[in-house]
Amino acid sequence: MENLPNCPECGSEYVYSDGSILICPECSHEFQAEDTAEKVYKDVNGNVLVDGDTVIVMQDLKVKGASQAIKKGTKVKNIRLVEPEDGIHDIACKIPGFGSMMLKTSVVKKG
Repeated sequence: MENLPNCPECGSEYVYSDGSILICPECSHEFQAEDTAEKVYKDVNGNVLVDGDTVIVMQDLKVKGASQAIKKGTKVKNIRLVEPEDGIHDIACKIPGFGSMMLKTSVVKKG
């Protein structure tokens, strides 16, 4: 069973979740759960990534609208980890010859 917080309005322990919100059945108060856990980003080998790291692309990546692909072994410096808007790409970076791009942590290793 989930470990949910008590209701901040009435203190009831009978809070339940409905999707992304929590609801108190006693006072009908709706609230967001306090998410104190910070997301951990890991590369293809399981190493933890942080902002400013240098990573190496592990496979050739086709780029839509570009005449060439990003080659395996390309070094990308000074990455920035972001919460993915599309749910997939979580690294914002600049790749020489391509400009600003978004990458997945699953295709890079810490360099």
